[in-house]
Amino acid sequence: MRLFFRYFFRTLRLILTPVVLISEKLSTPKGMERSPAEQARVDQACQSLALYQFNACPFCIKVRKEMARLSLPIELRDTQHNADHRQELEAGGGRIKVPCLLIIKEGGEKEWLYESDTIKAWLQERFEAPAATA
Repeated sequence: MRLFFRYFFRTLRLILTPVVLISEKLSTPKGMERSPAEQARVDQACQSLALYQFNACPFCIKVRKEMARLSLPIELRDTQHNADHRQELEAGGGRIKVPCLLIIKEGGEKEWLYESDTIKAWLQERFEAPAATA
């Protein structure tokens, strides 16, 4: 019976993964526009960030959509299919849980940020343009 459930869920995942990924492509928002100088500053800041994720994870998709909305070129590290990235996540962050944002601070100190809502809030605080006041 255990074998049945294992194969059932694997088959279900194989069927749903393309649907989830197509849905992500169709619903990803257009990125915000910045001046070339401001985008260059953002690009430079994003070089010290990496998102550990699974392609079809709904929480990872949520973070990737926010990255697209904010026009953030953050490196994606697939921990589902890349054993090296999985090992880095476990060794550095202490657990294999996605999404996880690796933040390398000045001086080389690493911060591992888990939870999609926490990651989204951090990205918005750091990269979202301030609202214009009337």
